[in-house]
Amino acid sequence: MMLDFVKKSVLVSSLGSGLCLLGALPASAQHLSIDALYSNPSITGTTPEGYAWNQDGTALAFLWNDAGEPFRDIWLYDVKSGTKTRLTALSDQAASGSAGVSEVAFLADGSLALVLDGALYRRSSGGELQKVAGAPAGAAQLALSSDGRHLAFVSSEGLWLADGVGKAAHLAVPTEAKISVQSYEWAASASKLAYLLSDMRQTRQVEIAYDADGEPHRDVVSRAFPGDAYNIGYHVGTLDAVSGKAALVERDDEQDQVWSIGLSPDGSRLLLDSSDLTIKDRAIDVYDLASGKRTAFYRNHDDTQIRPDWQTVWAADGKGLITLLDDDGYNHLYRIAGPMQEPLAITEGEWEVASFRFDRDDRAIYFESSRDGMENRNWYRVAASGNGAVTPILPRPGTHEPVFGPDFDHYADRFSDDQTPPELYVGKTDGQGAMAAVTHSPLPAFDAVQWAQVDYVDYTSHVDGAPLRARVMLPPDFDPERRYPVIVGSVYSDGLRNQWGGRVAHPTWGLDQNLVSRGYIIVQPEIRGSFGRGSEWNAPMLHSYGELDINDIQDAAQHMVDIGIADPDRIGIWGSSYGGLMTLMSLFKKPGFYAAGVAGAPATNVFHAYPEQEWIMGAAEGDDFPERFQDQSAYYQSAGLADPLTIIQGTKDQVVLYADTMALAQKMIQQGKDFNIVSLPGVGHAWDAHDLPTTRFAFHKLADFFDSVLQPEKQ
Repeated sequence: MMLDFVKKSVLVSSLGSGLCLLGALPASAQHLSIDALYSNPSITGTTPEGYAWNQDGTALAFLWNDAGEPFRDIWLYDVKSGTKTRLTALSDQAASGSAGVSEVAFLADGSLALVLDGALYRRSSGGELQKVAGAPAGAAQLALSSDGRHLAFVSSEGLWLADGVGKAAHLAVPTEAKISVQSYEWAASASKLAYLLSDMRQTRQVEIAYDADGEPHRDVVSRAFPGDAYNIGYHVGTLDAVSGKAALVERDDEQDQVWSIGLSPDGSRLLLDSSDLTIKDRAIDVYDLASGKRTAFYRNHDDTQIRPDWQTVWAADGKGLITLLDDDGYNHLYRIAGPMQEPLAITEGEWEVASFRFDRDDRAIYFESSRDGMENRNWYRVAASGNGAVTPILPRPGTHEPVFGPDFDHYADRFSDDQTPPELYVGKTDGQGAMAAVTHSPLPAFDAVQWAQVDYVDYTSHVDGAPLRARVMLPPDFDPERRYPVIVGSVYSDGLRNQWGGRVAHPTWGLDQNLVSRGYIIVQPEIRGSFGRGSEWNAPMLHSYGELDINDIQDAAQHMVDIGIADPDRIGIWGSSYGGLMTLMSLFKKPGFYAAGVAGAPATNVFHAYPEQEWIMGAAEGDDFPERFQDQSAYYQSAGLADPLTIIQGTKDQVVLYADTMALAQKMIQQGKDFNIVSLPGVGHAWDAHDLPTTRFAFHKLADFFDSVLQPEKQ
């Protein structure tokens, strides 16, 4: 359901009976402490991870802990009987602090390959556990070939192969220092794979200096900046698992980014979907591996492109391609029958496709889309010919993360929504029969808590009238006649999601619930640069860091004021990384609108961004450079600060340099500004996910700072 805040008198009815019930609760609704929410065992339970099907689709392996502890063991779900069984109990033999099994894959004989603390093991059908002979430490990305003869995986040493029953491993594609295997993909019907290497040998070396554990550290990392002659090189190769022959294909510019690679079903040809660094020029090529000949399949230039939502696979005939293009302004499925032929639309409409899986036997495509709501990621089926109707497969509003069985008869789906932590389900893709719940993760105490009510509100941009939407979290004892303090955040692109915790990349679900329990309304706005509304909606974001985005955010907060539920004098804002940039820009450029802001690991200086940020901020060249970069850097806008500010950052941050925060701090001191800095020793960019003590400490600082300024208990 969606909020329709046109008049306060219709507020409660627009929210439905759920909020009416919540409104009957006393004002002293339960306060959810940060320490209780971020503890082990977790009240929300342990999310199921690493779910993988066996070769005939009759059993599903997954990684889970049914007691809410962080250590994950292997569980098995039998599709026919509907029963699940815990297969391992490895916590006793694991290293201290281990998160348990990190990956699992079925082998050809029905046994399992698994990774525990970086070591590769084989678990026999009888339950015996044995290390795979020859396998190195740090194994990852397990995948069995389509014929079951070979298991591939990667380590820091390169790409490895083991036999199909996991009894011995050898290094098939060795790498050297600063070169790593980024990904690989098996051919559909051959013992061949394509792989992608990232090469940082010529990338700038940066020293990260920090103190931790009573010792000084000087870490040297490979880190390019906009305008550097060398960023990351990408090498694409193929490997014949039978002969052991590996070879690289020749590329015009190996700094061009790679979006998809894949071998034709028979392994004779390679597709390569790539673009220039700024993603303005896209190219899809096909290589004949015997002759080395490259054939151009698709070319496109778009000066306004700012999102690479691209994916390409081989069509069932092994000649044409299926790909995602936004030729009509929206990201949709297309078929390209031959080299440089006109792409033929498979889907169309004023909605977008985020990703897809291809069932080449039935020539059907299963795709993820915002078709039924900007905040949702539901899944659908369509014939690859484009002649059939779009059929919902996973229509329940929320966020679905399915893994399809080998014959596409069944799916395993990790689902969550605004009120439901992630759980694993199994169902049939034809929609017949009930979807079976495989896991139930939250502790019993979860059901006794009155969690926040989450809904959505539509509004428009005051800049250009573009449609926008926001996710809104309301206190359990919400009173529509009262004006509440509002915290906008965490702000980020693609932050409008119907899933537990909003942005699952960060553990802010508990912080949000804590803030709501303190008496805040939380608003998480949609901003330009996000997925779902098409390229025309996103195009104005080009060269607009800290301009159009912060206006979209301000419009969300102002809408809460206009409908009469937000106190205009008690609006806070926070975000991390790019969200930190938007927080600083909002305070610097809109003094007086926000009463307080918290910037986590803020990207203060785009001159020191990753080169990939040139998608939006543009290349480090041209008649308007460096002024264009200065306009998009918070460092150059700090004179406008007039409201309380706290910055939180780890001293080991390799993404946003701690030195940049110190440079901004020094500048603001000279400008006579008042602000706070919370430094987290030895912590990286993900300062809110380093460990539980750090998370609690940082979130306490954030919440207490907002309380001191916004006074949530004030009536």
